[in-house]
Amino acid sequence: MADTETSENPPAGDEAAAPKSKFRLIAIVVGVLVLSAGGGGWFFLKGHPKEEKKEAAPAAKPLAFIDVPEILVNLAGQPGERVQYLKAKIVLEVKEAPLVAQITPSMPRITDMFQVYLRELRTTDLNGSVGMFRLKEELTRRVNAAISPHHVNAVLFKEILIQ
Repeated sequence: MADTETSENPPAGDEAAAPKSKFRLIAIVVGVLVLSAGGGGWFFLKGHPKEEKKEAAPAAKPLAFIDVPEILVNLAGQPGERVQYLKAKIVLEVKEAPLVAQITPSMPRITDMFQVYLRELRTTDLNGSVGMFRLKEELTRRVNAAISPHHVNAVLFKEILIQ
């Protein structure tokens, strides 16, 4: 009997100790989470004033824009189809104003490259936003090839009309 009583008492003690140890473990985990959240919040909200001053120091240079003469081309189509035309007003975006004076003399070459490329397009090539995005990317690539070593950031459309 003595053996059974002693064997029953330790499990009862372990069961009583288990909830206390689980409670302590949960309290420690919650405490660590609260401290780390507080430290992270302080770090992000307080910030480092020295770094903010460094980031605010460089002033952004204004972009410059170059108007390309209006382009009117007939689009490629199947024989017997109605002829369709594309009218486009395009602007080139460059990083700095001095580049405008350097790129402007190349405008006839740029216009020629645009017209040659646009005449090969079909109306299905220009459908949807994907078609317009591809057109912008291709025109940007072509203008950068024409004015190398200078660089154009983007080709922007003021107006696109397909009739």
